[in-house]
Amino acid sequence: MKKKMISFAAVLGLMTLVGCSSTDSSSKSDGDTDKVKVEVFNIKTETAEQMEELVEKFETAHPEIDINMTTVGGGTDADAALQAKFSSGDEPALFMIGGLAGAQTWEHTLYDLGETELANLAIEGTLEGATLNEKVLGVPMNIEGYGWLINKVIFEEAGIDTTKITSFEDFKKAIETLDAKKDELGLKGVFAYSGGETWVSGQYSSNFIAPEFNNSLKETSEAKKLELTYSDRWQAYTDLAIKYNATPLESMDYSTSVEELFASGKAAIIHQGNWIVPTLNSLDETFAKDKLDILPMFVDEKEEGNIVAGPAWYWCVNDNKDQEVIDASIEFLKWMYTDDEGMQMIVNDFGFIPPYTNFESKDISDPLSSTIYQYLNDGNAVPWVHNSYPDGYPLNVVGVEIQSYAGKQTNWEEFKEILSTKWAEERTE
Repeated sequence: MKKKMISFAAVLGLMTLVGCSSTDSSSKSDGDTDKVKVEVFNIKTETAEQMEELVEKFETAHPEIDINMTTVGGGTDADAALQAKFSSGDEPALFMIGGLAGAQTWEHTLYDLGETELANLAIEGTLEGATLNEKVLGVPMNIEGYGWLINKVIFEEAGIDTTKITSFEDFKKAIETLDAKKDELGLKGVFAYSGGETWVSGQYSSNFIAPEFNNSLKETSEAKKLELTYSDRWQAYTDLAIKYNATPLESMDYSTSVEELFASGKAAIIHQGNWIVPTLNSLDETFAKDKLDILPMFVDEKEEGNIVAGPAWYWCVNDNKDQEVIDASIEFLKWMYTDDEGMQMIVNDFGFIPPYTNFESKDISDPLSSTIYQYLNDGNAVPWVHNSYPDGYPLNVVGVEIQSYAGKQTNWEEFKEILSTKWAEERTE
């Protein structure tokens, strides 16, 4: 396997060096003309090492295929980086998209995977986020869940029983208790919400926008107007995070949030998902097993609390490639999720919640992933609707406007007006 880690700036640089050609490169590896070369564009930086090991095992089992993986550096706009990669003329054969918005953007270049083994094995409903015009344009990479991740040991030390947090008021009271005891608990702040990363706030918004559209990806993707029916609860949660954040919410980055504060026990709550488990394990091998848990959002008091869970990313195959490259790409995906060696890595090394029926719930070893799986089974999860917003809206509108609100540059009424106006403008173009 040939691999490289690059920054978004480097991806953009390719555009000026190569130009805008879209011609396909040779399907054979430079070093061995007998091998089919598959270019993989990976944006999951938190599992880059695991992906490298998985690719090496696949290549051992498939010596006729050469995987060349490029991983985009963390903190980048994945969609823009992928656009730049295509514009450079160096089109990947295998890449990821995020939901219906991504499927609509890339529909013209995606191979129909509807007849593949993985499409047939996908858990019911998980193909919705990549199905357009009766074509399955992507297969789910995994199921991910997110929300308020907590260090449950800190809650216990503060005398808080998390099983009794069954409403927003219970949550608010717990936050106030943690803040009152933060010095003795060694906290720099109750929250470490990384609002400096606009993608975090884009994901966060799903909690409050999904119920407006009946928790439907399709309905969200087709909606012409955004009424912000649940904006009062959105504001209430946001105000808590702003008030009790360890440092200004609008400027905190991912590394400070996850690695410096949360993993070290200096913050009790972050807004993230089970994808951070490998990072936490690398910093403290006991954290994910003994300390990590998730609290639901209580957006509609008439219902049980919910988390957000579902396929976040979909594997897609580039239809512009030669058929042998397409077939090799599909073989790589199939091996990853159906071969015993690949399946073991997906569950144990990646910490993924698998989206395919050939896995069993008992195979999920990570406690947080098991909890998320239980929320799904109990019907207490809403989908990743932020991937069905207008193109660029989660990062460039929601994320940016949360920063403005947290920095007191706008008030909540202005925040709502901007979100509704931008949504309507994008959907009427």
